[in-house]
Amino acid sequence: MGRRGATGFMRSIIHNTKRASAKTHRARTAEPVAVSDRIVGDMIENSMDTPIVPPPPTSASAGRSWGIYVALPLVTISWLILFGIVLAAAFRIDRYELAPGDAIAVAPRINFAALEDGDEVPERFLTDDGIHFVTALGGQLSVLDAVLGWIDPYVQVDTFRDRFGDRTPEENRQIGFQSMVTSKQIAQFVALQKLGMDAELVEGRAEVASVVCDGAPDENSACENLEEGDTIVAINGVEIPSLAALLAEMSQPTYAIGQTVTVSVVPEDASSSTFDRSRAQDRTIQLMGSDDGTRPIIGIVPADTRTVRLPFDVQISTTDIGGPSAGLSFTLSLLDELTEGNLMGNGRVAATGTIRQDGTVGGIGALVQKAVAVRESGVTLFLVPSEQSDEEIAQAQKAAGKSVKIVAVSDLDEALEALRQNGGDPLPPIK
Repeated sequence: MGRRGATGFMRSIIHNTKRASAKTHRARTAEPVAVSDRIVGDMIENSMDTPIVPPPPTSASAGRSWGIYVALPLVTISWLILFGIVLAAAFRIDRYELAPGDAIAVAPRINFAALEDGDEVPERFLTDDGIHFVTALGGQLSVLDAVLGWIDPYVQVDTFRDRFGDRTPEENRQIGFQSMVTSKQIAQFVALQKLGMDAELVEGRAEVASVVCDGAPDENSACENLEEGDTIVAINGVEIPSLAALLAEMSQPTYAIGQTVTVSVVPEDASSSTFDRSRAQDRTIQLMGSDDGTRPIIGIVPADTRTVRLPFDVQISTTDIGGPSAGLSFTLSLLDELTEGNLMGNGRVAATGTIRQDGTVGGIGALVQKAVAVRESGVTLFLVPSEQSDEEIAQAQKAAGKSVKIVAVSDLDEALEALRQNGGDPLPPIK
């Protein structure tokens, strides 16, 4: 609306007001009203002629402008940091973790079944919780995981060579799975034999699981002349019917580091399920030294081909878990499931350690990481191999904290005594 339009509008309002006032108050004259009309009109005219100047910025608006200048770079930096974290978490590097895993109950993974229709299956005494076996994690790391691992005192960060040596990750994985199979079979044999049941451990052939190339001789090494899947059937004409026979032969004083021997092998034949001794081939192999340099070895990692014969079928499901360290816990769980009462006693119990066919308990790796895992799982008693060093057991106790009691055992009998001291029921006498 223009300046004159505004003035006319105001005058109309004043004029109407004047008329209404005249009707109400007849004693007033028109002269003073006209003067007032002109005064008001002049005031409006003057006010419309006055230029309108915006007020100066206040301190609050100035602060908002400054805040915008600061906030924009901060937002940009935040996005860059977030992008860097995402990239670091996604990008894998040549580093591998050894970190705390889980404490897993054994009993839910056990199943008994008849070998044939009509065969008897022993009564099973189910436990509420039972003993736990313990795992450690060992996957490849991202940049972010490696940084966090270096900070965490209970995570070990290894190079590829530290973790696998001359093997590939797949070869290492397969060896782990095979050792788990062997661990379960020996646990079944030891447990059933302890209870007086019929159990037999049958030796298998001397089969090559992998060859050792680190430190191998330059010429005629097993690394060059033997392959995974080969079966050794003779050394220098001496028959080798089993893995036990191979170990016994190589312990003879007639062999020395650097000596050249003739190893007869039957190559793997994937097309046939029948072993044919007549396919044997002679290979010239120079013996290498063991890790401690005290004895000669061929330079292979033998597959454990032993099998167990039981009066009924025993299955222990371990899915994709490898390694032999659950042998002791498998043995104790089978004893608990096949006998009345509570073998474990009070609280939650876990165990780690390999089991040998004579019932002795062998050492394992990643004890400290496993101690952290049992602590986080609420375990109160943790059985470990006495073959571990005193320093390692002390470190494991520190990692486990005061809520976990660690007991070192050398064989199955010591493990059973530790459980009895924990309030567990003793095994029934063998009939």
